[in-house]
Amino acid sequence: MKSVLIMSCDTCAPRIAESIARGLESQGKKAAILAPVASCKEEACGNSVCERQAAQWIAQGKRDQLISLLIDRVEEAGKGVDVVVIRPIKASGALRCAYDLNVELAKNIDAAVLPAICADNKSDDEIVEDIHTAIGVFAQQGLAVHAVASGCNDAVVARMAEEKIAVLQPPKRNLKFDDIVASSNVVPPVKFMRFLHAKARQNKKTIVLPEGTLDRVIKAAAELHEQDLVRLVLIGKKDEVLASARECGVTLSDDIEIVDPKTDPNFGDYANTLYELRKAKGMTPEKAAQLMEDKTFFGTMMVYKGRADGMVSGATTTTADTIRPALQFVKTKPGIKTVSGVFLMSMADRVYLYGDCAVIPNPTTDQLCDVAVASAETARAFGLDPKVAMLSYSTGTSGSGPDVDAVREATEKVRAADPELAVEGPIQYDAAVVPAVAKTKLPNSPVAGHANVFVFPTLNAGNIGYKAVQRASGAIAIGPILQGLKKPVNDLSRGATVADIVNTVIITAIQAQ
Repeated sequence: MKSVLIMSCDTCAPRIAESIARGLESQGKKAAILAPVASCKEEACGNSVCERQAAQWIAQGKRDQLISLLIDRVEEAGKGVDVVVIRPIKASGALRCAYDLNVELAKNIDAAVLPAICADNKSDDEIVEDIHTAIGVFAQQGLAVHAVASGCNDAVVARMAEEKIAVLQPPKRNLKFDDIVASSNVVPPVKFMRFLHAKARQNKKTIVLPEGTLDRVIKAAAELHEQDLVRLVLIGKKDEVLASARECGVTLSDDIEIVDPKTDPNFGDYANTLYELRKAKGMTPEKAAQLMEDKTFFGTMMVYKGRADGMVSGATTTTADTIRPALQFVKTKPGIKTVSGVFLMSMADRVYLYGDCAVIPNPTTDQLCDVAVASAETARAFGLDPKVAMLSYSTGTSGSGPDVDAVREATEKVRAADPELAVEGPIQYDAAVVPAVAKTKLPNSPVAGHANVFVFPTLNAGNIGYKAVQRASGAIAIGPILQGLKKPVNDLSRGATVADIVNTVIITAIQAQ
């Protein structure tokens, strides 16, 4: 199902939508027309959201929920049709942010935008100028504009055709399906989170949460269960877990398993397994039993033994305490010696991956190589085609010194380890993400200007970098995601919110797939 969103500031949108839909149907394409937000009277007649409800959600800070609801309405309208022709959300007394909502909706549904240009009482030059302005405005938003709608004459149509811009002339219906349904392919946060949710539901995994009595963890568990994203195990004494749930106003489903290590029938087996795995390192049966009473050790052993597919912990413990058991007996994947931590950075219109931001203070060239290779694999797991930038304060051959040379050496090791991976380094951040800068500094690089995976030279740089971008841009930072382990174990910040815990559990479940 494709979609096209008509952008018009006047009353012609319904007429244009009708004309476009009928024109497509005359070509054998099934079309549906949708007004995603409408007045309360109109809303009763279709799938629209009432404009008063939309305004209330925005006032309550539920903008993302509103966008998600509008996406649901588009998908519902698109069942059984080839294209949904979307009338624009109109500004009203209750809803003043219509333009922004239209743009966000278009980005999240990969809709092409069809600007409607009024031709009344305008010269040909004025119409052409308006067309160029509209295309420029939406291009800056990362939206695809492959055609415009206007009641202009054939001379304007011919002029724009020379620029490969189709001008539709309702009701003449001189349109082609491909002209109006090319997608924008931007990835804003709502779209990315919906992708993650859908991927988690496709193959639900069991995730263990050792901090089962913590109110934030309990609230996150209830939300995850309500959305049917994963299966969950909370570690703790059952009466204490349920008491904590009551205190924070949450009713836990019976489907959420609660496990007390001391009374669990597998305790003896788990302790013996730990002893056998670590006896060469001085482990004794008594010490193994003592460690297995620790919730993090017990949860990690559940993952090792296959009772759970992944673990999320760390809201009350250090990163070292969270990952130590995993390093001791879950171990790293074959060919990977380094465990590192990355963040998925959901920007306004795309997703980046930053690493290492959590584990290795001063990585060697071999460790930088491991981080790059593992980060590329993580990127693929979350729907990204990795283009890896090995970051430095210098680009290409413009600088030298121990730090730059180390990144250069690491880049060559990445190329040897994965010859098919698109990687560039050393490279500065601006050359990695800005095409105009890349054209000047590295004009022949397939990565420069288009990177989406960034390997920082030190933990200091990586941690500062992700937090600076997160706070300055409003990006959603999901992580840290620990990579390199045979089975996923992920660490939480001790300041993790309920939303952070939910996102990390979803990420862990997808890693387990």
